[in-house]
Amino acid sequence: MEKPTVAVDILGKSFNINCPKGHEAELKEAAEYLNSQMRELRASGKAVGLEKIAIITALNITHDLLSSRSYARSNEQQLRELTSQLDSALGQQSKAG
Repeated sequence: MEKPTVAVDILGKSFNINCPKGHEAELKEAAEYLNSQMRELRASGKAVGLEKIAIITALNITHDLLSSRSYARSNEQQLRELTSQLDSALGQQSKAG
């Protein structure tokens, strides 16, 4: 099965990337996000050189991803605890009623 090639632009350079069929729009969206983050970092003057900009941007995006996963797990645990408390309260109410 042949994968389609999608042209993306990152900091003014064009790259042809293979991706699974049906995921072309997602790849383009990811490339646009990466490009905007890299442009923002470059404009800040905090990093010089394409390689350093790419690595710092990748680390920033990875940090954001891992932080959001941790936040989601924390919320999931809180939801379980609340559900358990509600179940317990409802069980006590039905016994009293």
